[in-house]
Amino acid sequence: MASEHGAATSLQVLRRLDTGPRGLTESEAAARLADAGENTLPRPHTASWPRRCARALRDPFTAVLLTLGLVSALVASWGTAVVILALVAVSCGLRAAGEHRADRSLAALRELVAGTATVLRRGQEDAEPQAREVPVAELVPGDVVRLGPGDLVPADVRLLRARGLTVHQAVLTGESAPVAKAAVDVPEVSEVPEPADRGPFDEPYLCFQGSGVASGSATAVVVATGERTRFAAVPGESGGRREASAFDRSVHGISWVLIRFMLLTPPMVLMSNAALRGRGLETLPFAVAVAVGLTPEMLPVIVTTCLARGAALLARAHRVVVRRLPALHDLGAADVLCLDKTGTLTQDRPVVERALGPDGEDDPEVLRWAAVGAWWTLQLAELPAPDALDEALLTAAGPVGEEHDGIGAVPFDPERRTATAVVTGAALGTHALVTKGAAEDVLDRCDLDPAERERLLALAAREADAGLRVLAVATAERPARTRPYTAADEHGLTFRGLLTFRDALAPGAAEALRGLTDLGITVRILTGDHPATAARACRDLGLRAVEVGTAADVLRRGVEDAAAGAGAGDGDGAGRADAGWASAGRGGAVRADAEWASAEWASAEWASAGRASAGRAGSVSGPEGAGPEGAGPEGAVPEGVGPVHVPTVVARCTPEDKARIVAGLRAAGHTVGFLGDGVNDIPALRAADVGIAPRTAVDLARETADVVLAEKDLGAIGHAVTAGRRSSANIATYLRVTLSSNLGNILAMLSAGLLLPFLPMLPAQVLAQNLCFDAAQLAFAHDHPGPAALRRPTALRPRAFLRFITGFGVLNAIADLATFGVLALALRGPDALNDEAVFHSAWFTENLLTQSLVMFLLRGGTRPGPIGRAATALAAVGLLLPPSPLGAALGMTGLPPAYHLLLAAVLGLYALALRALRARHGRRRR
Repeated sequence: MASEHGAATSLQVLRRLDTGPRGLTESEAAARLADAGENTLPRPHTASWPRRCARALRDPFTAVLLTLGLVSALVASWGTAVVILALVAVSCGLRAAGEHRADRSLAALRELVAGTATVLRRGQEDAEPQAREVPVAELVPGDVVRLGPGDLVPADVRLLRARGLTVHQAVLTGESAPVAKAAVDVPEVSEVPEPADRGPFDEPYLCFQGSGVASGSATAVVVATGERTRFAAVPGESGGRREASAFDRSVHGISWVLIRFMLLTPPMVLMSNAALRGRGLETLPFAVAVAVGLTPEMLPVIVTTCLARGAALLARAHRVVVRRLPALHDLGAADVLCLDKTGTLTQDRPVVERALGPDGEDDPEVLRWAAVGAWWTLQLAELPAPDALDEALLTAAGPVGEEHDGIGAVPFDPERRTATAVVTGAALGTHALVTKGAAEDVLDRCDLDPAERERLLALAAREADAGLRVLAVATAERPARTRPYTAADEHGLTFRGLLTFRDALAPGAAEALRGLTDLGITVRILTGDHPATAARACRDLGLRAVEVGTAADVLRRGVEDAAAGAGAGDGDGAGRADAGWASAGRGGAVRADAEWASAEWASAEWASAGRASAGRAGSVSGPEGAGPEGAGPEGAVPEGVGPVHVPTVVARCTPEDKARIVAGLRAAGHTVGFLGDGVNDIPALRAADVGIAPRTAVDLARETADVVLAEKDLGAIGHAVTAGRRSSANIATYLRVTLSSNLGNILAMLSAGLLLPFLPMLPAQVLAQNLCFDAAQLAFAHDHPGPAALRRPTALRPRAFLRFITGFGVLNAIADLATFGVLALALRGPDALNDEAVFHSAWFTENLLTQSLVMFLLRGGTRPGPIGRAATALAAVGLLLPPSPLGAALGMTGLPPAYHLLLAAVLGLYALALRALRARHGRRRR
C-alpha cells in the first residue's frame, strides 16, 4: 500500500524501492513485472456454463417447475415430466446465454478504456532516461512517472517533484473539489500527533490510482500497483451482500402465492374424490396434472426470452449492456432515478455567465482583462495546459492577448488563491499587472475603503447565492523593470469587476430529463456540491419547483420520522417528512470564496488549502454548513434511517449518504435506479434496485453495475427504461392471462370432479391442452404492448395479481361450468353426461377457445400482432384436434353441430363479460 511508504522522505522511499530519480532500466522493469504481476485490478471470476445454469435454478418459478417435474416422474406421468423438465432446461440455457453475451459485451467495452502512462525508462544502466508511453498494466513499483493535466494517476505514487498540482479524488473519497498536492518531505518520527480521522488520502505527498490530475504537473515514483493499491482496497471495505431487487421481490411474492395454491390443489382433489366418489390413489396423476395446469410453466422461458430480446436490442441499437437480465425489468419498474450532477446533467467544465463591473452592471472589459491574464499565464507557463477557468475565459473572449507582450507571470499559489500575469502597459515604459482569483483575496489587494470592500463582497455573495462561481479581476499600472515579479507586487490594485461562471449543461440533458419525466420517473440529484450550485443547474435545465436539502437534513429527518412512527404506532410521523424543505440558497448568505471550495472542476486552485471541500464539514457558513457528516455533535451521520422523503437536490453527499438515501427510498416503497461512475458510488450502486454505470466508469464500478452505458447519457437510460417496460409489460400480460385462465380451469375441474362419475379430463388430455396453450403463449415474448403500458413504471405486484386472477379466474370458471349446461342441452338424454369421450372433447374445445379469447382481450396493445395470430391458431387447434386421428388417440371424438352453436352463444356472453370486467379493472387502476 502507498501508506506504507508515506511516513518517509522521498529519498528513503526511493531506497526502499531500489530505484532512483532516473527510473528503472528496461531489464529491471521486466524482472519486476514478472515478480509483481501486471498493474491491473483483480476481476471477478467469470462463472462457468454449469454454474450459470445452476444459478438459474434458484429462480423460484424454475424451482417450482422442477419439483412438479420430479413429482410427475414419481407418479409415472412421463409425458408431463419430460415436457416440464425440457422447459426448465430451455429457460436455464436462455438465461445463461444472455448473461454470457452481456459479459462478452462488457469485456469489449473494457478494452476501449485501456490507457497509457508516461514513464522514465533507460535502455542501459548508464544511459540517459527517456520519457515514453507504456500501457498502464506494465507499470511496476519503482517506476518514475510524469503527470500532467488530464492524466489519470496510473498507480499509487509518492511525489518527488510537483508544481501547482491538484488532483480529483472523488472516485475514492467523494470530494468534489480537487485537492492540492505537494512533494513535501516528512520527518521519520513526527512530534506532532496526527488527527484521529486523518488518513492516507489526506497526505499531500501521496496520489492514488483512480484519481485524476486537475492542474499542474508532477514527477512521482510508483509505490504500489494492481491489487496492492488503495483503489483495489476500497470496494472490499464497502462490500456486502446485495439486497433483493424489485424483480426478485415480486417474483418471490407471486411464486409463494402459486406454491400455496399448488400445495392445496392435489390434496383437495384426492380428498374430494375419495369422499364423494370412492376413488383412491388412481386419481393421483389427475391431481398432479391439475397442479401442473395451475402452474405457468412457460414463465421462465417467457421471462428469459422477453428480457434477453430486450437486452439484445438495447446492445445493438443503443450500446447499452445489461449484465443481469432481471435488471431490465427493474429499469422498467423504476420510479426514481438517483444521479450525480457533474458529468451527467452538466459537463466537467464551466462557462462564463456574466462579466460585471464594480457597479454590478455588465462590463465586457472585465472579461477582456481576465482573458489577457489567462492567455499570458498559459503562454509563459513551463507546462502549457490551461485549467478549466482559463479555457472558459478564452472561449468566451475569443482572440485576445496578442495586443500585449508577455513579461512574466506569478503562478497560482493555494495559500494566496490568486494568479497574476504581467504584460506591456498601454503607456510606453509601463507594465500592467492582471490579477484574478477568489473575490475576498483579490479585494484584499485593492485600494478600497472598508465600506466599498464590504459592498463588493456583498455583490460577490449575491452571485454565489444564485448558484454561480465568482472570480474577481484587478489590474495595476507599474513602471517597467527587468527584475522578476513576485507575489509581493500584488498590492495597490484597481478593482475591475467580477466574472461569474455556471456549469456547462450536458448536451441533451434537458431533453432527456423531460423524457424521463414523461416516463413517470422522478429524478433525484445526489451531489457533493453546494446546494445553490446544484439548484442553479437544475433551473438551467428547465426543472421547476426545485426542492433543495442537504444529506444531513434528509437523513436526520428520516431518523426522526422513523422514531416518531415507532413511538406513535400509527405511522403518522412519516407524513411530516415532506415539510420544511429549503429552497435554493436557504441557510443564509454563502461567502463567495466558499463557493470555490465546493467547485467540481479545477477551481479548487482558488480555495484556501485549509478550507474543507465538499464532502467534509465546514465549507459553508450558516445552518447548512455542517456538511454531510454534520448531523450530530460529533459530525456523524445518524444511524437507523428508515423511509425518507428526498428533495429534488440533496447536496453535500458523501458516498455513505448516497447509499443510505437510496436505501431509504427503497424502504419507502420506490424502485430505485442509481447512476454512478466512481469507486465512491459503489455502495449506492449496490443499494439500488438497479445500478447503472457508463463505459468510462472505473472498472470496479462497472463490475458492480447491472447496466453499463456506452456513454454517460440520460437519453440511453430512457431507451433502456422503455425496453424494460416493454419486456415487463409482456411478462405481466402473460401472467395475467395465464394465471386467470389456469385458475378458472382448475376451479371448473374441481367442481366437475365432484359432479361427474368420471374424471372431467384425462391426464393426457390435460397435458395436450397445456402444450397447445404453452406454444401459443410464446407469442407474448414478441408482442408490442400499447403506449399506455410504456408511460408508467411496470411492476409485478403479488397482491394486485392475486386480485386480478381471482376476479377473471372466477369468470372463466363460470364460463366453463356453463359448458355443462350446453352439453346437457346439446347431447340430450339422461345419460348424455356419461358419454366420457364427448364430454372430454367438448371441454377440451371450450377451454382452448376461452383461452384464445383471454389472450386476445386481456392484452394491452391495440394491434393484434403476434398475440392475435397465436390466439387464432389456438382456436383452430381447439376446433380441429378432437375429430382428427390425433384426437382419437387422446380419447376424444367429434362434436355435434348443435354444441358448436350453443358454445358460440356462451363464448359471446363470456367475451362481453370479459370486456366489461377489463374496463372496470382499468378504471380502478387509473
